[in-house]
Amino acid sequence: MREQKIRVSEIFGPTIQGEGPLCGLPTVFVRTGGCDYRCSWCDTLHAVDSAYRDEWAPMAADEIWAKVEALSGRRPLTVSLSGGNPAIQPLAPLIGRGKRDGYRFALETQGSIAQDWFPALDHLILSPKPPSSGMAFDEAALRDCVKAAGYGPEIAMKIVIFDEDDYAFAKSVARSFETLPVFLQPGNHTPPVHDDDRIDLDGILNRMRWLVDRVTSDRWFGARVLPQLHVLMWGNMRGV
Repeated sequence: MREQKIRVSEIFGPTIQGEGPLCGLPTVFVRTGGCDYRCSWCDTLHAVDSAYRDEWAPMAADEIWAKVEALSGRRPLTVSLSGGNPAIQPLAPLIGRGKRDGYRFALETQGSIAQDWFPALDHLILSPKPPSSGMAFDEAALRDCVKAAGYGPEIAMKIVIFDEDDYAFAKSVARSFETLPVFLQPGNHTPPVHDDDRIDLDGILNRMRWLVDRVTSDRWFGARVLPQLHVLMWGNMRGV
């Protein structure tokens, strides 16, 4: 059977993972193109908006892997599969190729589509979208993703928080998936011009302080609050 191509927006690194349970870990990123969501505050429109479709290169797993090996110097590390929504891509051959060479794989997805190759991952980071995203939450789909992963990868929840409604959403999701670790991050309002490195630093830090106070005053001691480290360092630039 002819191998399906993977739509790739960009491949970059090594750099550090900027958010979630692997924050700070040296990583090569494979960002796929295409998404079944369109969040109001999306910070990767170049991998989501169909206006950028011509920039998404259809690549075979071996082509992608050659680039990952070149970037990593053939020294195994973690490869982050992101997007867009990478769960809509045929990533099984790529994961299998990399695992044979000792690399580890993390997938970041909103949890809207489950795949039978999830058990091959080392980390599955589920990021259900809160009310501020403008997207409807499908708890059944998220449960399907957890079920599909089985006992293969370590699974964690990462939720963006902008306001009180988002916070209430996060607490509700955490109650429904009480066995999963939860990471909360203050939201980042992206600029209208893509690849602009400016950020609303005061806004992010104010939300961070508010979120820390909210979690501690609620005695929600199981939640972990982290900023988007890459945003604080490089703003909204692509490829970092």
